[in-house]
Parts: sequence; structure tokens; C-alpha cells
Amino acid sequence: MSPVQHVIEIGPLQLALCLGFVMLAGGASLYHRLGLGRDLAVGTVRTFAQLFLMGYVLKFVFEVNFSWLVMLIFTGMITAAVHIIRGRVSERSIPFVVPTFVSMLLSYALVTTVVTAVIVGAKPWWTPRYFIPLAGMIVGNSMTAIAIALERLFSDLKARRAEVEMKLALGADYREASQDILRGAVKAGMIPSINSLMAVGLVSLPGMMTGQILSGTDPLMAIRYQIVVMLMIVAATSLGAVLVTGLVRRRCFSPAQRLLLR
Repeated sequence: MSPVQHVIEIGPLQLALCLGFVMLAGGASLYHRLGLGRDLAVGTVRTFAQLFLMGYVLKFVFEVNFSWLVMLIFTGMITAAVHIIRGRVSERSIPFVVPTFVSMLLSYALVTTVVTAVIVGAKPWWTPRYFIPLAGMIVGNSMTAIAIALERLFSDLKARRAEVEMKLALGADYREASQDILRGAVKAGMIPSINSLMAVGLVSLPGMMTGQILSGTDPLMAIRYQIVVMLMIVAATSLGAVLVTGLVRRRCFSPAQRLLLR
């Protein structure tokens, strides 16, 4: 095994210099009158605050090594992701927040546990140094897919209302009447992660792999971890999309098999 190389530290001065990139983006917004200056400023401040806060939290969690604290952070990640999804999905007549939270919690916990306990072999399986970063990558990369799947489900049910209601009138239940729509929603949610599989290594070098290489890890070892990450994201995305759309679709129909969306 090759020795870990010295890591070049980034200090406050280097971080301050990076603000020039934001100023460049702000200048482009100002020149073209895009009105994004405030959003760039707020986003930059939040980036610094949130990441430094998370850094101190993780440092504490790694030191105390409590399983309940790891699970609390994991649940908090999913809660925040569901809140973001709720803001991205325009539908409000159908209560989808609770099914989304339950689906994400179950599917992401299953995938993350299998990866940490079986594939990585961390002992105990909830070791914070492995469980939290891997869970964070799953939640962060999958929530967009969930939002896309839900938005597609709602929009297609509305657009194809006449077709769905005709099938219901002919004796089909809600599953039969909306099966094609469900397939389309799940497929739409899975496409981004599948596209990432196609592009990784040729078009893009993902963040985890790049971070490990910059920290001195052997590139071949970093590649192995990245392969695990890419495949676990695909699994979590597909499982989460199937569970979420399946549960939420049921709420789009009344017990009398009537479409509730307007």
C-alpha cells in the first residue's frame, strides 16, 4: 500500500480568494441584468455557514461515536431533503410529505446499511466516518430523482385524466388505470442517475473520488469507492422512486376509485 501523501492545507486566505469566483458570477448577473446578485450572496453565506457548522458537528460525532446520534443526523438529512422536495413539487391537493419521508427513510437506511456493513465492512456498521458521508451522498443525489418522479406522476395524472377515468369507468382499479403513468414517473426519476453512470470517468470525475485523490488516497482505491457510491445511488434512487410513487399514487384516488387530482 502506498503511503498517504502530504495534504496541502487550504487556509482562510485561500478561501477568501475563492470569493472571486462568486464576484465573477455576480458580475455576469449584473451585466446581463439577471437579478441573481442577492441569491448568489445568500447562497455563498449559507455555503460557508452550513458547511463549517456540519464540519464541527461531524468532528464531534466522530469523537463521541454514539449510534443514536448517527441515526438522528441521518433522520435530519432526510427531513431536510423532504422539505426541499416539497418546495420543488407544485402539487398541494395530495398529501405526499409523509409517504415521501417514510419511503426515503426505509430505502436509504437499507442501502446505506448494506454498503457500510457488507460492502465496506465497517465495524460497527453505523460507524459515523462511513455511515454519515455515504448516507449524505445517497440522500443528496436521490432527492432530485424523487422530486422529478413525483412531479411527473402528478402532471401525467392530470394530463391523462380522461384516459384514467375511462379505464376506471370500465371496471379497472386505480392500479390498472394508472400503471403506465407510474412506470413513466419511476423512469423519469431514474434517468439522471443512469446518465451519471454513462458519463462518470469520461465526462466527469465525481466529488468523492476527487476528494480522496486530493487527500492523498491511491487513485485505484478512490475509484473502487466511487464505483460503490455510483451503484448505491442507482439502487437508492430506484428503490426510493418505486416506493414513493407507489404510496403517493394511492393517495391520488379515493376509496371509491375516483381520481382526486384537479
